[in-house]
Amino acid sequence: MALLTVTNLAKYFGAEDIFERLSLALHRDERVALIGVNGCGKSTLLDILAGRLQPDGGQVVLARDTRLGYLPQVPDFGGEGTLWEAMEAVFVDLKVRQAALRRLEALMASSDEVTREQAIERYGRELEAFERAGGFTYEARIGQVLGGLGFQEHEFHQPITHLSGGEQTRALLARLLLEEPDILLLDEPTNHLDLEGIEWLEDQLRVWKGAMIVVAHDRAFLDTLATRVLEMAQGRLESYPGNYSAYVTQREAQQARQQAEYEAQQQHIAKTEEYIRRYMAGQRSTQAKGRLKRLERLERVARPIETQQIHVDLQTTLRSGDLVLGLYDLAVGYEPQQPLVSVDEAEIRRGQRVALVGPNGSGKTTLLRTILRRLRPLAGRCRIGAAVRIGYFAQVQDHLTPGNSVLDTLLDAGMDSIAETRHFLARYGFQGDDVFKDVGVLSGGERARVAIAILSLAKANFLLLDEPTNHLDVPSQEVLQQVLRNFSGTILMVSHDRYLIREIATVVWAIYDGTLKVFDDGYAGYAQWHQTGRGGSRKAQQVEDEARAQREAKRQAQRERQRALARQQSRLDDLEAEIHQGEARLAELTAALEVAGRAQDVARVSELGAEYRKIETRLNRLLEQWAAVADNPVG
Repeated sequence: MALLTVTNLAKYFGAEDIFERLSLALHRDERVALIGVNGCGKSTLLDILAGRLQPDGGQVVLARDTRLGYLPQVPDFGGEGTLWEAMEAVFVDLKVRQAALRRLEALMASSDEVTREQAIERYGRELEAFERAGGFTYEARIGQVLGGLGFQEHEFHQPITHLSGGEQTRALLARLLLEEPDILLLDEPTNHLDLEGIEWLEDQLRVWKGAMIVVAHDRAFLDTLATRVLEMAQGRLESYPGNYSAYVTQREAQQARQQAEYEAQQQHIAKTEEYIRRYMAGQRSTQAKGRLKRLERLERVARPIETQQIHVDLQTTLRSGDLVLGLYDLAVGYEPQQPLVSVDEAEIRRGQRVALVGPNGSGKTTLLRTILRRLRPLAGRCRIGAAVRIGYFAQVQDHLTPGNSVLDTLLDAGMDSIAETRHFLARYGFQGDDVFKDVGVLSGGERARVAIAILSLAKANFLLLDEPTNHLDVPSQEVLQQVLRNFSGTILMVSHDRYLIREIATVVWAIYDGTLKVFDDGYAGYAQWHQTGRGGSRKAQQVEDEARAQREAKRQAQRERQRALARQQSRLDDLEAEIHQGEARLAELTAALEVAGRAQDVARVSELGAEYRKIETRLNRLLEQWAAVADNPVG
């Protein structure tokens, strides 16, 4: 039985249809990834499922006694008291039981023998129930969850009102994990988490006993967790079994099949229309009219929906020297006695793609600012190589001036004409009146696209990228990933996006305990050190799990292709059998017509002729179906 059932859900904002006739079912232990371009309605759907927003049609039904927890993208944690007290409130029943045990302990010291014996007997039962409910472990669990999500012990007892927006998100996520609802609805749970926090959350959710729907742009996170992917596009949901990698494989195969079916039918329609045009008024008018009727009844294959994607060009024609960046005996930070990062020696050579990783607050952005010479080093030397032109993508796009339109921002960045700029912005997803939007009211994803557009104008040969995939939807991440892979220059990027790091980075720089460690063998070497070299803080099983998921995605795609081939062959066999039967019957009718004709049996000739035409029409239709199936490539 489904824990959550959605039937014919509809939501409109003014004249705009967000979605219509949306249906889905969520079963126990399912981990569903909900993906789609920014603005397609994912957060709106979660708001409706959580009861925070009313639909304009359809219904949402929760199974009886099902508890639901929701992490919105912009949470309002609310409440008074400290962070620890907010977590303790989840265990109010245990606190009540604990107080009851204290009262029983007082009665056990009573001088009255009857009262004492009754208290001792009851205390044993209550203590056992308290222990089974986690009464002796809930405080440790609170500390584990808060620590796993990046809170330091000294922050446990700070007032909730002092929490930043990102800290509120993490606090609400912590409370949800402690509450253990039957269904989790998570909207971008990895926002504001560093790599260690994301990996810790993965471990928690992977063994979660309930069901969940997760909206996330972290593809590695979805690869680890998802058992099913729901893609939202054009107001519809398309379901794919497996994780993110399996979804990508299946989606590509499905799109290829749909395109082939569409093109084949279009060719068939064109040929039929040409036949009708040539013979409608001639000797074959009867056949032409028959084909026209069949064409009118033909169920048309819809043109495959093309996902709107940004088109990024970061290429450069300027060749740098072999040494692009050299760091020597470098110390960076803000206090001479307490540098954030120390580097003995690290170099980046032309063409390398370096990923800079480390916990939040470890000094990654500070190191980038030092390389950009916006911050003086505390000690040592930072050398920029010959003919190096730097392009910088900041994590916070504070160079975008509120009050300026997107169009004016690009003109100020060096574009020549309004027409050229509008055409250029369309490649980055800004079309029509979108170019007149105030940059101060843009969403995070829109600001990121403006910043990438400006970056592309620099034609830099050394890109410094600080969390370039933050706020980008999955299709835009895939485009940017391909662009960075094909970039002819050199890259140094700060990122928590493991999917991007695995696909792009040739070298990994890791900041831990204030020092920079270089892994020339890329993500594989870093991952092994991260799991084992740092005291086994992560299970080596994680790497195997990811490799297994990729292998399973390939095997699943192969199985799907084999099943499609089997279905195609089965359909061909069925059609051939029907064709053989039709041809045999036509032969019988031909012989019968000859006999009836010689006997001058007019009624019999008429009856047999009608059946002959009916069988012939059906046979022509079967032959067309056979040709369409046989010409449709699989896989």
